[in-house]
Amino acid sequence: MYYVYPTGIYYTPCISRAELELRNTVRVIWEQHVYWTRMFITSLINDSPDLDAVWARLLRNTIDMGNALRPFYGEQIGDQTTALIKDHLVIAGDLVKAAKAGDMQSFESIDKKWHANADDIVTFLSSINPYISQQDTRESYYEYLDLTKKEMLFLLQKDYPSSINTFDEIERQGLEMADGISSAIIKQFPQIQYQMLN
Repeated sequence: MYYVYPTGIYYTPCISRAELELRNTVRVIWEQHVYWTRMFITSLINDSPDLDAVWARLLRNTIDMGNALRPFYGEQIGDQTTALIKDHLVIAGDLVKAAKAGDMQSFESIDKKWHANADDIVTFLSSINPYISQQDTRESYYEYLDLTKKEMLFLLQKDYPSSINTFDEIERQGLEMADGISSAIIKQFPQIQYQMLN
């Protein structure tokens, strides 16, 4: 239900279906991203026989991220999002391999590449949505990368309690990033707030 005031302002006493679905979808995608990333890192470190299947599932998440943006920004933006997130994951895999091999020179080089990819993602997102702050989003993304590296190193050291505690921080960070993206989309497309629940 909604009301129309003389000023023409619409007021919705509850969240619209469109906003609810957007927020839930983006949150689920980011939850899956951080969970499958952890499973991939664990499988790669342990040479697990499920590695290929886990990697394939993680890559599917990149498509889901692109698909979440398609209704608002079109096919090209959706494809670019998928490609950038896939690059992020491929580089992450190389980072784990370097750390596992104890090749710190390669690790540091790959880490720089990983942060450059993060910069590309942040620049891309802020270019399609003026409500996504480059500075704030970059800080959040860098924190996410740093936490993931800590988690990875704890797993390599078999310090499982610390890796789990770090993952709790990663999950929190991922959800904050998801909510930030959803809020920015809602600001850019305010009509989302006025699509009523049935």
